[in-house]
Amino acid sequence: MRTRAPAAIPSALESAYRECVAVARSHYENFPVASRLLPSDLLPHVSAVYAYCRGVDDLGDAAQGDRLALLDDWETQLDACYNGTPTEPRLRALQHTIAAFDLEPQPFRDLITANRLDQGECRYETFDDLLNYCRYSANPVGHLYLALMGYSDPERRALSDATCTALQLANFWQDVRRDFALGRVYIPQEDMRAFGYTEDELRNGQCTPAFRELMAFQVSRARRLFAEGLPLVDMLRGIARLHVRLFTLAGLRVLDAIERQRFDVLARRPTVSTAWKTWLVARTWLLMKVTRQI
Repeated sequence: MRTRAPAAIPSALESAYRECVAVARSHYENFPVASRLLPSDLLPHVSAVYAYCRGVDDLGDAAQGDRLALLDDWETQLDACYNGTPTEPRLRALQHTIAAFDLEPQPFRDLITANRLDQGECRYETFDDLLNYCRYSANPVGHLYLALMGYSDPERRALSDATCTALQLANFWQDVRRDFALGRVYIPQEDMRAFGYTEDELRNGQCTPAFRELMAFQVSRARRLFAEGLPLVDMLRGIARLHVRLFTLAGLRVLDAIERQRFDVLARRPTVSTAWKTWLVARTWLLMKVTRQI
């Protein structure tokens, strides 16, 4: 648990941190990444880590240029955070955050690895193969968040892995058609065969009974992982406890939205309304405040 405030931000980095906060607040997410409930001393650092993560994903999805070369350049900037001086403003802010919280380089590298994997064929034969991908694409985010909050023990990290993987799966099942347009199929191939659903049907946007059953199966897997990671909430304190509970509830809400559409994620993308997210934050914060959980 965080026991002291991080060092003050140098004036030379204030504009870089402002850029990171702007990035965090300008992107749609299923949960409030740049929550205004964050203490003012933590918001810039959480935003710097988020801006890094967002930057990796944006390069991995870039419409123009050599994506692998762009990711290589981003990794060079990351290396400079540890062994030099990065030139990218967001990474200069990140360098300061890394030093302030003694953040390990591996989670940052793993996120780049995930985006490199996305440049290949991007098909996963088994669910275990998909979970291994999530080990690079999702779980590092949880490790970094916990580190910012002062937690680095294996038990909390393992529970965080379950929650982060569940969030990643919820996002996959929310974006099946969008991902297919990018050449990516995250539904395990063996499951598609078992349920009798083909990529040709997916290409044509056909929501058959087999597809609904296939997606119901995938949604149930994500729910089990959310349940597996839920004990983490009670092992945290303060704003970290609030955030992880919000992450979980918002992810489950996405799965609820998929179910309300009877698992047809091809005709319309299931979403969580801004009004509901605002209500969730207010209700959860008030409940936890009244019960002295934060």
